Amino acid sequence: MEPLRTDICVIGAGSAGLSVAAGAVQMGARVVLIEGHKMGGDCLNYGCIPSKALLAAARRAYARTADTEGGPASADADAAFAKASDHVRQVISSIAPHDSQERFEGLGVRVIREYARFISPREVEAGGLRIGARRFVIATGSRPFVPPIDGLGSVPYDTNETIFEVTERPGHLIVIGAGPIGLEMAQAHRRLGSDVTVIEAARALGQDDPETAAVVIGRLRAEGIRIIEGDGAKRVSGRGGAIGVETAAGLRIEGTRLLVAVGRQANIERLDLDKAGVRYGRAVEVGDDLRSSNHRVYAIGDAAGRLQFTHAAGYHASVVLRPLLFGLKARARQDHIPWATYTDPELAQIGLTEARAREKYGARLRVARFEYGENDRAIAEGQTAGLIKVMVVGGRPVGASIAGSQAGELIAFWSLAIANNMRMEALARMVAPYPTLAELNKRVVGAYFSPKLFDNPAVKRVVGMVQRWLP
Repeated sequence: MEPLRTDICVIGAGSAGLSVAAGAVQMGARVVLIEGHKMGGDCLNYGCIPSKALLAAARRAYARTADTEGGPASADADAAFAKASDHVRQVISSIAPHDSQERFEGLGVRVIREYARFISPREVEAGGLRIGARRFVIATGSRPFVPPIDGLGSVPYDTNETIFEVTERPGHLIVIGAGPIGLEMAQAHRRLGSDVTVIEAARALGQDDPETAAVVIGRLRAEGIRIIEGDGAKRVSGRGGAIGVETAAGLRIEGTRLLVAVGRQANIERLDLDKAGVRYGRAVEVGDDLRSSNHRVYAIGDAAGRLQFTHAAGYHASVVLRPLLFGLKARARQDHIPWATYTDPELAQIGLTEARAREKYGARLRVARFEYGENDRAIAEGQTAGLIKVMVVGGRPVGASIAGSQAGELIAFWSLAIANNMRMEALARMVAPYPTLAELNKRVVGAYFSPKLFDNPAVKRVVGMVQRWLP
């Protein structure tokens, strides 16, 4: 094997790996980037980008043709679906050059389009090259987890890696899994004219606050999506175009296409981590510094087994660049990383939900709430379904839950607050332009202070005394 030496070897060209490679090479490090599949990883090709593109196309189709049953008329549905599929491909093509091999080679990165495997604690092999590096970064991402459901192996099914290649509208899409991916795809397909049934063994959107999740679930059901909770898929049978799913409770659902969306698993099997002295389980075992049991090897993004979001992967990249480039210590946090489900309405969460905060802090917890229906911009746009609530302990937010229009945008405010340990008094000084949904954040802060100011007899006594003293 031909030897190759570098400062940093990044394994995986998804969002995490690309961020490390671009940052490191532009600050003067020699970088080798190894990718055995597609540049851009899951987010560009199978995840965030195509799903949001499909949702956007479905929203436009729904706005043009929606009726009380929650979907376009059948005569228009096939054309709408084909147009939506084209839009997905165009969006991916538009963004792909930013993540391309050509761009990164232009930055000075050595790009190797092969799968990598460790051959020692200090070397990997890829494409006939033996690559030695001062530091390695595992950024291999994750893939869909396929559960051991009886019969699933003999029936055609989709995951997020194949659903965006479908160009013909499913007559009845069955979705196993009511997490963000499952429900986003359920609403997109329903709005493009498909019947949709979602099967969930536990609670739909189970990682989110139940009260805010109920806003989204209620809207999806109102649009005609059947959501079965607390009853998982037990057996699958049939063939392409005629698929049946039997639940644990004995329900039988017949459909034309099946989507499995029950979770993710890290892509680490090919790496031969044992040869590198890297401990692993379902993902690479890392500390808060994202360093593995081999001090030369870091793991970031989904490969690190923490929050599996593209923005979390980008954050991990920023954390490890400090030790990689400057030898400085850096630690990754999780409490300030939000997540969002891009249904309509959207759902967003950061930090602790109300239930988890109450369990952790008990009587110290205060919960501030504000309804979308009291926001003038939401009223003007007919987007009054939803609420925001903030969990506060000791005058500082420890979590926020939002359901409603643009929830994914609004949650960023609370990431800033939690990341910087800001007090509610500081947040109260923020001024939002009128009329905007951003005022929801301002008003929920006001709702936190309202009992202290308006329902406090001591405050009223002081104000009364001051008024008598004023000339």
